[in-house]
Amino acid sequence: MQSYTIGQAARLLGVSPDTARRWADAGRVATHRDEGGRRLIDGKDLAAFSIEVGQGGIGDEDPSYTSARNAFPGIVTAVKLGDVAAQVEIQAGPHRLVSLLTREAVEELGLEVGMQATARVKSTNVHIDRN
Repeated sequence: MQSYTIGQAARLLGVSPDTARRWADAGRVATHRDEGGRRLIDGKDLAAFSIEVGQGGIGDEDPSYTSARNAFPGIVTAVKLGDVAAQVEIQAGPHRLVSLLTREAVEELGLEVGMQATARVKSTNVHIDRN
């Protein structure tokens, strides 16, 4: 199982490393230490926590005022395989992205819950909101 440093987890959750560290210190997400003493978060734990962050909006930082690009680095939170097709969910900070693709593509990429992945979006209609 892949593990993530506090900094990597922060980037995937869309928060600062200080925020991720505070959440870990408060016991909101479990950590363990590697041989070098760095705190790590197991991928499955981070995937579950990212869903909580995305649904609850528990971040304590101001939203950014930007037009997001079309690449969303995140963590795989669900993989549903059918005979031919598959559904993959990625939590990228507060954004939940769902992709339908072939089972073969999922297997070739080795996608599984807890691993880092980037969702890329191409759309003919893009809406921009400023909060």
